[in-house]
Amino acid sequence: MSAIFELPTEANPVRPINERDRIAAVVKAVVRIAEAWQLSNAEAAALFDVPSATWGRMKAGTFKGLLDQDKVTRASLMIGLFKGLRLLFNGPLTYGWPKTTNSGPGFAGKTPLEVMIDGGIPAMMAVRRHIDGLRGGM
Repeated sequence: MSAIFELPTEANPVRPINERDRIAAVVKAVVRIAEAWQLSNAEAAALFDVPSATWGRMKAGTFKGLLDQDKVTRASLMIGLFKGLRLLFNGPLTYGWPKTTNSGPGFAGKTPLEVMIDGGIPAMMAVRRHIDGLRGGM
């Protein structure tokens, strides 16, 4: 029987997920989204608002730092946007939309990625609302 399905015993007690595990899961999700969207290291670092060296550690799985509220918010918005795009599109736009030039309101011919990098969390929230609205969610 796999360890994941074993009942807790005195030798193998149930352990809560610690902060390090949560941080690792969030970082892994953000890295996978950046890869799916084919972001360069510079784009991913700018979107997540971390130095390039920090992004490199995140991507390599060696990040040992903490995630402040800003990073948790950015991760949440990225995850929500990723999910929304998967629900909205079927095809190349599923993962390509963030880097596709958009002439719609709020984009002014820029890509959603450019808008989010330039505008930070407020712009990320607006882009997320835009996708939710297209899906009929708002």
